[in-house]
Amino acid sequence: MQDYHSRLSDPASRKFETFSYLPAMTQDEIRQQVQYIVGRGWNPAVEHTEPQYLMDSYWYMWKLPMFGETDVDRILAECAACHRANPDNHVRLIGYDNASQSQGASMVVYRGQTV
Repeated sequence: MQDYHSRLSDPASRKFETFSYLPAMTQDEIRQQVQYIVGRGWNPAVEHTEPQYLMDSYWYMWKLPMFGETDVDRILAECAACHRANPDNHVRLIGYDNASQSQGASMVVYRGQTV
């Protein structure tokens, strides 16, 4: 078991979402994760927040969820548009599972500047 030295006093050390404990994903790996979300029939949604508030449960919604969207390029384009509009914020992609009425997947695709 590895101890991650994550401290509230050190924003750069904070971990968020499951994938933050792994090496950063490449664009191809992110694309594969988006394809997985689409393949499961989940509805993608993009959210963002300032780095100092990443541990809060509320993130800002970027537009409405993309109900029924199956085009991976469009989903990635919305993530990129959110990042361009909010370059200092963390941007995450969520896959909402209609069957369980919950999040099936959630991952940060762009990391903002640490405080």
